[in-house]
Amino acid sequence: MKLKRQGDGHEFEVEPIAQDGGANRGAEGARSVVIAIDGRRLAASIVPMPDGSAIIELEGRRVRVATARRRSAILAAAGPFAAEFSIVEERAARRAGGLASHEVDAPMPGKVLKVLVAEGQPVEHGQALVVLEAMKMETTLYAESAAVVARICVTAGQMVDHGTRLIELRPASSTAKPPESPPQDD
Repeated sequence: MKLKRQGDGHEFEVEPIAQDGGANRGAEGARSVVIAIDGRRLAASIVPMPDGSAIIELEGRRVRVATARRRSAILAAAGPFAAEFSIVEERAARRAGGLASHEVDAPMPGKVLKVLVAEGQPVEHGQALVVLEAMKMETTLYAESAAVVARICVTAGQMVDHGTRLIELRPASSTAKPPESPPQDD
C-alpha cells in the first residue's frame, strides 16, 4: 500500500512480505514479520503489549509503537515520533480480495454496543462488524476487505481500552471446504 505522511507529503510504498502467523511465537508472544518499505526489505519482531501498543525490534533497536487505523488514515506513535499517514493506494492483494488486516482493534476507549457478526461468518469489504460508544457518540467499525470472522474477542456491554482486540479475521480464501458426502452403498 502507498502511504503519504501528513504535513510533508512524503509517500512510502509499504508491502508486507511474510509473517509467522502466530504459530511460532516466542516466549514473550513475539511474532516475526518481513516488510518492504520503498523496496527495502526489513525483518522485525513484534511483541504485543496489554495496552494495545507493541514493542518492535528492528535492526537491533527496540521501540514502543502505538497505532490506530481510521477508514482512510493510519495514526502512528513510535517513541517521540508521531505521524498521521493517508492511504494513497491500496496494495494489489487487497484490491484482488486479499485480507487487509488480521485484527480489528478499538480505535479509542469506549463501550461495545453491538457485535454485528458471528465467528465463522464470511464478511465483505465495508460490512459493519462492531459498534462502539465513546463520549456519547457511536462509531461503527467496518471490514476493510473480504474475510472470515475467526474469533470475537469482546461482548456487547464490555468496556474496552484503546487498542483492545475486538475481532480476529482470516482470509476468505482460507475457509475450509464443506465435507464431501460419504459414498452411497449400492
